[in-house]
Amino acid sequence: MAAGQAALSHQHPVAVHQSIPNTTLRASRTTVQHVLKIQGYSWMSKSFDTGKGLRSKSFYVGGTTGWHIAFYPNGNRVEADDSVSVFAVLDDAAAGRAVEAEIGFDVLDPTTGEPMPRYRRPGAGVIRRFACIGAFCGYENFIRLEELEEFLLKDDCFWVRCNITVVEFLRETAPPPRPVVAAIPPPDWAQHFGDLLRSKQGADVMLDVGGETFAAHRCVLAARSPVFEAELYGAMEERNAYVRIDDMRAEVFMNLLHFAYTDELPPETIEDGAAMAQDLLKAADRYDMERLKLVCEDKLWTHIDASTAATTLLLAEQHGCHRLREACFEFLLTSSTTLNAVMATDGFGHLCKSNPGLLKDLLSKLATHQDRRRRIQQWEEDDNHGLVLRTTEGDKLPEPTHHMHLGCSRSIETHTSSSETPDRRTPIHPDLTRDIATFISWSSKN
Repeated sequence: MAAGQAALSHQHPVAVHQSIPNTTLRASRTTVQHVLKIQGYSWMSKSFDTGKGLRSKSFYVGGTTGWHIAFYPNGNRVEADDSVSVFAVLDDAAAGRAVEAEIGFDVLDPTTGEPMPRYRRPGAGVIRRFACIGAFCGYENFIRLEELEEFLLKDDCFWVRCNITVVEFLRETAPPPRPVVAAIPPPDWAQHFGDLLRSKQGADVMLDVGGETFAAHRCVLAARSPVFEAELYGAMEERNAYVRIDDMRAEVFMNLLHFAYTDELPPETIEDGAAMAQDLLKAADRYDMERLKLVCEDKLWTHIDASTAATTLLLAEQHGCHRLREACFEFLLTSSTTLNAVMATDGFGHLCKSNPGLLKDLLSKLATHQDRRRRIQQWEEDDNHGLVLRTTEGDKLPEPTHHMHLGCSRSIETHTSSSETPDRRTPIHPDLTRDIATFISWSSKN
């Protein structure tokens, strides 16, 4: 069963304070496909005179309206005695309520189970009104007997599918909106905590960083950093009100402190280059401030270029920034020009000496790109993008959303599927053979 909805909203052009409600008119559509298997047709055609028919078991659409299919092997009246007749008949509905529905019929191919275009009788979007129980809609001359017996029977059987879409029109009235007294301002706790840091009021710990002293509050630092919590309150508690922090520049710690109090970096820090972001990332990792670490990682991502790629890659490796690490590798593999420019920097030399494992990973990724070139099997010429590699995924039908047992022990499965899977097109990288050779030669000398 598939359901769809369309909505039409009507709003009175009035001020909020007048408290006039808004009304929504909504059309709800529920569709069911019921399959009827006609088995033993030859016996039926001989045993049932014109006007005599059979009916399917009842089925429900949307749980509110009951229906059955009426089938007449020799037509429902004399004027249609050269055809079979089919009708959808309303069995059950809410008392006193008419039913609006679109009715259509298909003959299913006996081999594939798919609708046969020649015998399709779609509802064509026409909504019909069923005013009472027993109201019906269908086709007297559905299929000529000659065509049915010659083309559509398989093992003396054929299948008819009835498509019923019930439409309900609902009116919903929303309660009047509350009067707006005043706009609620955004949270301002960061401003107040920033003022607390600047005023030093109530500060109970002094931190000496690079010869510069900062006044802070133990409870704030402990709440923001588990490392500070352990140092100031735990087993490692600093007994005095003076703490010295080594291996960090005062400017870096000042920015870390500002973030601890306000959850954001100072405006001037945001405009700084990659160097400050790298130092802040180290500090954030040292004090286990995960959000600050992510902020720095994102900032470094936007500053990846030939001058920073090597140092940023090494930093990402040392501090477990996996996404930043992969972003650096992607940049290095962009082109041979980019790779050569990065290899010429001092940062790349430092990377190779301090972490040979990264050198090995880079070489492996370069080789993978080269191997991909050799394994390309399908090419096509694209008018707008030049040569591209098509990497389509294998088609797989979705699992049935549901199935209904219908008619005479026959079931039909319905699927919800998207449009045809688009091609995934991956740009072809330049030939990296020369770069790999240069890289191997360079690394062996260093």
